[in-house]
This record gives sequence, structure tokens and C-alpha cells, in this order.
Amino acid sequence: MTVDVIIDLRDVKIMPEDEIAEIVQNVQMIIATTKYTVPLDRNFGIDARFLDEPVNIAQARASAEITSAVNSQEPRARVQKILFDGDLTGRFAITTRIEIVREKLRGYV
Repeated sequence: MTVDVIIDLRDVKIMPEDEIAEIVQNVQMIIATTKYTVPLDRNFGIDARFLDEPVNIAQARASAEITSAVNSQEPRARVQKILFDGDLTGRFAITTRIEIVREKLRGYV
């Protein structure tokens, strides 16, 4: 199963309705959190130093950071593809396509 994840933290739930929603929310949090900002887990999130780079370099570094962070911090998800939608001003939106690793789901037999 693949899911497209965009960063949208307007509706964070303490108890998501199911495990898939929990995984998607976790991936959103990983991508939206800058590394070194979480007091008891300084390695959580992504290193955002790529933000001041030229667009093509920023996209490559963002892809590497997101892939590494999601694959290590949310074992139930694997990054399949990262899509960028942007403009010439250097602003871009990121969509991360993840695959849900069925074998890691609770209750999987």
C-alpha cells in the first residue's frame, strides 16, 4: 500500500483513527521537524541546512534527508518517491510517497 504524504499539521491527533493514519501523521511530523529541536531526541527530524541552497541542490539534499529520517525513524514506512512542486523564487512544496510495510504493522500475521 502506498500513500502520498504532505506536510499538514493543522489536525494532529493524539489517537489517530487507525494505524495507517498514525504512520502518515508520524511521517508528517518527521518531515516538519528540524533536527536538534526536540529536547530529548536531538536526532529526530531532518537537517534543514539545505534550505539556503540553490533549488536543485536543496531538492537533492531534502530528498536524502527525508529518505534517511523516515526510513530510520518510522520503520513501518519506506520512502518510495519525493515530489517537489515549486516556482522560480525557490519556494517548493514536498510530497513524500511512502509504502506501508505490512510486516511491521501490529497484528500482521
